[in-house]
Amino acid sequence: MGKKNLNADVEHERIEKLKEFEKAAYQNGYKFLAGIDEAGRGPLAGPVVAAAVILPPDFYAAGVNDSKKLTARMRLALSAVIKEKALAWAICSISPAYLDSVNIYNATREAMQTAVMNLEIRPDFLLVDAMKLPRLSIDCQSIIKGDSLSISIACASILAKVERDQCMECFDSLYPQYGFARHKGYATREHLEMLSRFGACPIHRTSFEPVKTLVSGESINQQVLFEI
Repeated sequence: MGKKNLNADVEHERIEKLKEFEKAAYQNGYKFLAGIDEAGRGPLAGPVVAAAVILPPDFYAAGVNDSKKLTARMRLALSAVIKEKALAWAICSISPAYLDSVNIYNATREAMQTAVMNLEIRPDFLLVDAMKLPRLSIDCQSIIKGDSLSISIACASILAKVERDQCMECFDSLYPQYGFARHKGYATREHLEMLSRFGACPIHRTSFEPVKTLVSGESINQQVLFEI
């Protein structure tokens, strides 16, 4: 067996292992399984985005994994494959202003629930990354680190991450001084330096530190700022 075939077999085995939660749900009689995940809970700026996706039982796409383990190019290519092969998919984005008003946890949960409700096919079982969705009267399994353990959640994580990154690239053209296209709103040293220099812009999360301190007019301890 050649090296190429061996690598393909290893990848196929890995993908099959990612389907264990899905296989168990099918064996329990469920038909349409939706994987749900989010991107952007931690950044200081930009929306939180959730995606829901229903895959066919025989779905296969080499390379699918937790979006954080993939390069931007890999995520973009896989996003197109997932959208093409999925039975249904939907994305919901929650604005910084709204998430400031309800807190990031509630905003993330609302984005996830809305994404599920926007699916063209109503799922009868949900696989969710580390959260519960009580507003939905659908059987649900919350899986810690689900984006590394479930193919449905992994695919949702890819869709959410690609959508959010593209959103932040658009914001970069509106607020180029912050470097949003590079750091996507996360608290990198570059972002914190620009935040300290220019103050907050309309897409910064005013409930997150150090943005909260900045908008209140208080000075920021520089040493603490750059250790975040």
